[in-house]
Amino acid sequence: MQKRLKSVLTLLILVNCQLLIAQDSLDIKIGQMILIGFPKAEVDKTVLEEIRQGKVGSIILFEKNIPAKNSFHALKKITWTYQQAAPIPLLIAIDQEGGRVNRLKEKYGFPRSVTAAQLGKMPLDSVRFYSETTAATLAGLGINVNFAPVVDLASNPNNPIIAKVERAYSANPDSVALYAKEVIKAHRKIGVITTLKHFPGHGSSKDDTHLGIADVSNTWNETELIPYRTLIQQGYVDAIMTAHIVNKKLDDSGNPGTLSGKMINDLLRKKLNYNGVVFSDDMQMHAIAKHYGLEEAIKLSILAGVDILTFSNNISGSQERTVDVVHRIIRKFVQDGTIPQERIDQSYNRILSLKNKLNQTSAEYYREQLVETKKEVLKAEEISRENLRMARENEKSAQEAYEKLKAQQPNSKKKKKN
Repeated sequence: MQKRLKSVLTLLILVNCQLLIAQDSLDIKIGQMILIGFPKAEVDKTVLEEIRQGKVGSIILFEKNIPAKNSFHALKKITWTYQQAAPIPLLIAIDQEGGRVNRLKEKYGFPRSVTAAQLGKMPLDSVRFYSETTAATLAGLGINVNFAPVVDLASNPNNPIIAKVERAYSANPDSVALYAKEVIKAHRKIGVITTLKHFPGHGSSKDDTHLGIADVSNTWNETELIPYRTLIQQGYVDAIMTAHIVNKKLDDSGNPGTLSGKMINDLLRKKLNYNGVVFSDDMQMHAIAKHYGLEEAIKLSILAGVDILTFSNNISGSQERTVDVVHRIIRKFVQDGTIPQERIDQSYNRILSLKNKLNQTSAEYYREQLVETKKEVLKAEEISRENLRMARENEKSAQEAYEKLKAQQPNSKKKKKN
């Protein structure tokens, strides 16, 4: 049944893609690169129509979008209404890290969550419990992307946006990778995509990029890349979100991470061998909005390697951005050759590949886990055989030593008699 459902969903994507060819294919591809928020705890008619026309490929939810009464069923109805209107399945995202960054609060009837710092002090069984609870809640609501886990290091305990608000698991990069992996596995088990953030590392910053530029040139350390490298090599990365931080160690031009080809194309894609989807952090944060014009920010981010641009319309003091405006800017840059068509195609293909992951069933997850378990069993058997060999060698050596000692005893008695 699950295999048949996956085939139907895949066929639906292909059929709808064919139907959309009647439209301008460039418009379709650009639409997949746009993620937006909507204003209230109800279906927005304008956003619904933009989704229906293929102008939007992803949406994001905030606390303002959660109905106060009968929250679970009412929110599920909202996500379902948007999803069923989409010609290509939507990515419906949320920042559900737990603790301070927690949209689905207990007061709405959702399960209790804890901060990353608290999880970092718990045994892995507890991490799995909280992570599976979160993932199951998201899946039940029709939310298929969690902008978590945070893999920034708690390297600066006074960091106002990371360590101070307990958004980091640890200052140790290996521990961060270990805990993030458990969070990712729990989400994959239930079919929810996760997103590592904030690349290439926000943990050492002294400032909040929601409010302005954060420069980590003198505080950032290469160990902040370890969680990314580890999880990429182990195959546990679905998507990555950029940071709006300035890091002149990595890009001497001073462009923030989201707008930096040296950080995304060169470091992330070429050196760390990552070829998946890259989300921008919110393009309306003041680190971007107050220092770059909208057109310049869009151009630089796409050329840098960002695949999905986030416009939450949720930042206080930031000008609202409509889908039509963003769409028109990207299209103009493609038509005049500023952004190559091939660059749009790259993002489009990455996004569709990520959306196909949503069809992965629990059965496939458990098959993957079975393969891993078999590998672990084989390794354990190999260790067991080696331990047995060493034990036999030790036993043989001990026996030889005993026989040698025994053979010497009569001689020592004779010497005593003489």
